[in-house]
Amino acid sequence: MNNPLKVLKNGLLDENPTFVQVIGMCPTLAVTTSAINAVGMGLSVTAVLTCSNLFISLIRKFIPDEIRIPSFIVVIATFVTIVQLVLKAFIPSLDAALGLFIPLIVVNCLILARAEAYASKNDPVSSIFDGIGMGLGFTCALTCIGIVREILGSGAIFGVTILPEMFPRTITMILPPGAFFTLAFLMIAVNKIRASRAKA
Repeated sequence: MNNPLKVLKNGLLDENPTFVQVIGMCPTLAVTTSAINAVGMGLSVTAVLTCSNLFISLIRKFIPDEIRIPSFIVVIATFVTIVQLVLKAFIPSLDAALGLFIPLIVVNCLILARAEAYASKNDPVSSIFDGIGMGLGFTCALTCIGIVREILGSGAIFGVTILPEMFPRTITMILPPGAFFTLAFLMIAVNKIRASRAKA
């Protein structure tokens, strides 16, 4: 079994899905107009990723190679449906805000990539920690992007106004170009930090 803490750190820092691997870009760019949407999407993906990793790891020896990918998609779709029903029942406002992007988790390349690259080759415990690590790394990245866009675009954070009215709002930041700008600058910052750590 792999070291659980190392597996967690891998998803959070060393192989962060957003800033390092640059996967799962569709929800990253689309739902980060506010921090609360970013957290909601990130935690939804974390739940699906952790559960699907566990289940796929448990049944990996029983799945023929010929139907491996379709089987993974069925497992992922099952957990996405559960997450969507939970959101509809308990947090309908978040479900409405995320809209179509919750069902689209089924085809999120992050989840399918971890199923193929990790869960199908490792034990259940390691797969759980991989799902949690990658999911939390994804959540942290989305939240950082959402916070920057919300502060600069509307002067608020998690819906609470923190900047006075005199501070100019940059409407571009809550529009699609703002997602690209924010992602680019945060990726530069993260990769500079990683490079300096590697040199040290």
